[in-house]
Amino acid sequence: MFQSSREKATVVKKLDTNSHAVHYKNLVEEEDMSKLLIETVSADEVRPVPLRIKFGSGFSMFDKVDAFDNDGWWVGKGKYREGLCILSSLRHAGDEIAYHVSRLRIHLDWLNGKWVSSKKIVS
Repeated sequence: MFQSSREKATVVKKLDTNSHAVHYKNLVEEEDMSKLLIETVSADEVRPVPLRIKFGSGFSMFDKVDAFDNDGWWVGKGKYREGLCILSSLRHAGDEIAYHVSRLRIHLDWLNGKWVSSKKIVS
């Protein structure tokens, strides 16, 4: 898994109180790219899929967002609008890339067993 990204995975086994074996949905093994990756992660990295967010009038300038790219969700900040795209500064690479709003979501943090955001949660 890449730092500052979130990938969909299924927990296949709880190894102990601090770690789980997970099977990724989109990441593959380096040695055999035809096989989906299974690896051990710490328990604090495992969380449920975030809830849907109601955006109202859309994203605001400098909202913390997640962009779906390269088979995972990457954290960045919306910098400005350009048509239907928002330019997001991605922390993992320091790049600025334009994304269609359909590939963005408001960022949620996992705090005390709950997803937390400054935006209104609807479901």
